[in-house]
Amino acid sequence: MGSRMCLRQGGITIGQNNPLGDMLKKSMKEHSLSMRKLGERTGMDTATISRIINGKQPAKIHHLTSFSKHLSIPVEQLMEAVGVEFGKLSTVPVVPIGDELQEDSLQFILKSIQLLDYPFTKEHVRLELDKYEQYAQTNEGDRMIRDNFHAKVKEVSGWGPFIDQLNDTYTQYCSEQGTVEERAVLGSALLYFILSADIIPDYLFPIGYIDDVMAVQLAMERLTALQAAERIVEK
Repeated sequence: MGSRMCLRQGGITIGQNNPLGDMLKKSMKEHSLSMRKLGERTGMDTATISRIINGKQPAKIHHLTSFSKHLSIPVEQLMEAVGVEFGKLSTVPVVPIGDELQEDSLQFILKSIQLLDYPFTKEHVRLELDKYEQYAQTNEGDRMIRDNFHAKVKEVSGWGPFIDQLNDTYTQYCSEQGTVEERAVLGSALLYFILSADIIPDYLFPIGYIDDVMAVQLAMERLTALQAAERIVEK
């Protein structure tokens, strides 16, 4: 998209170069829409539209999806205009099972979800994984994983290395090798993926699966720590 001679603070582009604002103004002109008319169609306050166009307020996902609908601009283009490198979402780096979580991968994920309308941190995902660890050790949790994993994978349509990681996790879980605690960690990531109560809704594809990617990576981080502790005990 070219270099940007501007500053970014809190998701807001400050300076003369405002790609989102330029894109919106161009499309509004093509559709013969004023900010007031666009506000009537989108249900947004005219002042909000003005602030977004002028780079004084960050656009959130509901703003972008509404602009996309009423201005006929692909939401992917709008996301890239606010600095989310949408194309990279299909190749979010995922670490192999047993490797430590890569901080640059995590930072990319966190940057990609800046469009959410509510605070989100990896701690939210970690708390959910803690709950699922317990559930994975029950017969009901085990049945949930085995009966629903493959159907859920089909919904994602083979989304990049994320699916490879999930398949590896599922294979390792079903092999029943490792300790009960290790299998519970693997199961927690699988249950997070399978169950519908995601922190980020899945319909925001592919951003909707970013928290699932994070869940897998955090589970791998926990698994690595467990295995390291076990090796110390064995010595």
